[in-house]
Amino acid sequence: MATTEKNDDRYTVPALMRGLQLLMLFNRDERELTGADISRRLELPRASVFRMLQTLEQGGFVERVGDGAYYKLGLAVLRLGFEFLASMELTEYGRPVIEALRDASGYSAHVVVRDGRDAVFIAKVAGRSALFHSIQVGARLPAHATVLGRLLLSDLDLDGLRQLYPEPELPSYTPKTPSTVEQLKVLIDADRARGYGVSQGGFETGISTIAAPVFNDRGEVAAAVSITVPAQQVQPGELEVLIQQVREAADRLTARISHSPDRGGWQTKPTEKKVA
Repeated sequence: MATTEKNDDRYTVPALMRGLQLLMLFNRDERELTGADISRRLELPRASVFRMLQTLEQGGFVERVGDGAYYKLGLAVLRLGFEFLASMELTEYGRPVIEALRDASGYSAHVVVRDGRDAVFIAKVAGRSALFHSIQVGARLPAHATVLGRLLLSDLDLDGLRQLYPEPELPSYTPKTPSTVEQLKVLIDADRARGYGVSQGGFETGISTIAAPVFNDRGEVAAAVSITVPAQQVQPGELEVLIQQVREAADRLTARISHSPDRGGWQTKPTEKKVA
């Protein structure tokens, strides 16, 4: 009997695929695009792109910017994103955990997951300071350049990291950004040995981040819990207290999503995964 391929092209709807590819062209750096921009990048006729934009506009997935030629993502995309986040177990269980962490520490607290080479914020509660606004839900940071990302990458061995970052030199954001996969692995291993990560002005000047890993029922890193401190350096006494608070919060979220009172993770984990 013939075996059916999982990704059989016979069941692909080309028009739908092109529409999804169109929506994915918009990002934080390019929030507005013209039909000509889209036509060029998708290598499609302008007439086809115009019809796609009209269809997506009717559904609220894109909006025209004023009376000009530019389009931006519409509220329907935002609604889908929030519905997805609301349905995630990590978001449901994570919110009360980071609310308690915020109340204990006074600082903005977050739940972050990895999507490929990005660390993505899926839940956030604001700190007490009205003068400081930390990163928002849905924001992405480069995993290799942040302490959050290093924790989320910690299940990968060196071969797995090389598959994820095949380029000879990693993108640099600050002098502290590792420039090679080998340098990145050293930092990952150091955070893993500690069981948490701290970055003081490492990615953004004037901001310190304290983070700890969250594990699923297989002992894999599923997320990270973090707080953001609006300071270049945190005093050693305060830092010790904050680290303990973050680790306890991560342990609570681990217990909730793994349905086990015992903390899973690196202490009991037998091996590292080799692929992304």
